[in-house]
Amino acid sequence: MNILTIPLRNTRRKWVKTLLLLLVFTLGVTSIVSLNYVSRAVGGSLEKKLTAFGANILIMPRSEKLTVSYGGFALGDMALGVHDLNEAEVADKVAHIGLKERIAVVAPKLVAMAKAGNTAVGVVGVRFDREKVLKGYWAVDGAYPATDNGVLAGAKAAASLGLRPGSELTLNGTPVRVAGVLKPTGSDDDSVLFAGMDFAQAHFGKPGRVSFVEVAALCSGCPIDEIVGQLRTVLPGTDIQALQSIVKQRMYSVDFVKRLILTVSLVILFIACCMVGVTMLASVNERIKEIGLMRSLGFSRGGVFAIFCLEAVLIGLVAGAAGYAGGYALSLKVLALLDMAKDAALSFNPAHMALTGLFIVGVSVLSAFIPAWKAASVEPSEALIAL
Repeated sequence: MNILTIPLRNTRRKWVKTLLLLLVFTLGVTSIVSLNYVSRAVGGSLEKKLTAFGANILIMPRSEKLTVSYGGFALGDMALGVHDLNEAEVADKVAHIGLKERIAVVAPKLVAMAKAGNTAVGVVGVRFDREKVLKGYWAVDGAYPATDNGVLAGAKAAASLGLRPGSELTLNGTPVRVAGVLKPTGSDDDSVLFAGMDFAQAHFGKPGRVSFVEVAALCSGCPIDEIVGQLRTVLPGTDIQALQSIVKQRMYSVDFVKRLILTVSLVILFIACCMVGVTMLASVNERIKEIGLMRSLGFSRGGVFAIFCLEAVLIGLVAGAAGYAGGYALSLKVLALLDMAKDAALSFNPAHMALTGLFIVGVSVLSAFIPAWKAASVEPSEALIAL
């Protein structure tokens, strides 16, 4: 009998209590690991879905303004050096920045004025496949344009021009057909007509050119300022702005989910620690005679302390390994129930399992510290008096 075999013999002798303690601790670890996996998957999925509510970075041509006045009368601002962007060049450079994997969608825009009959109307050329991703909140009465001469009318523009799905009109003398009408969005989208980018570039004589580019970036993995900095490096002749209010709103939503799950995990861990501490304390009280006999046989205070710590180490190792495996399996089931398993990139990582085991061992030993200290304080005379 030595300091290593005593903890093993005690766990076998009181196997029911050990099994119950191990079960509780393992369930706690399983819950924490699964919550961690699920929070990462949900956070990533939530941020990707938030990209459907608009861009958070704007790439615009750099320009200067000159305020003109004469005789005390303000004549307005004059824009100097305004030029359109090269769509292909911007898209290529955005696709090759260091943080390109954090870019969800790049949506170019070409803005121009046209005559719809005798009425002036704003026309915005877009790539409809990207616009659907960027503005998932759009609701269309009718359909998205499927032909080059199809347009999508904003709610106010349609009401002003008397348009509905299937209506025909002319833009600067060119006949187009209204494929659908946007339901009110409360934004500038309500007041314009949307046309396919190829049609708009050809119609307004600007092949390959765009007015500005909207970018939806995933910013939970890195600061948005880093993405903006890299874009400014590869696009030096442009004005790049981060819409900080939108970024903060999205980050708040993602961080709220993560903080909530972290709080729940800490509560579960605290309860598990209390269970370990209470059970170990009860074990010390039951084994006062045994501890006193060991002290009378020559075991030092440090030796007795180490015995109880080793018991906690055994419980922590088994609970950590089993809890990590169970948590990984449980997270897959939870994500499948949430219909997110296909989008989540989860992998079983042995290194993470080892780190989890070591962390749980440390938590287990810390929980058993007070009971082990109490056991080490038992004097040999207490065993003699009890006998």
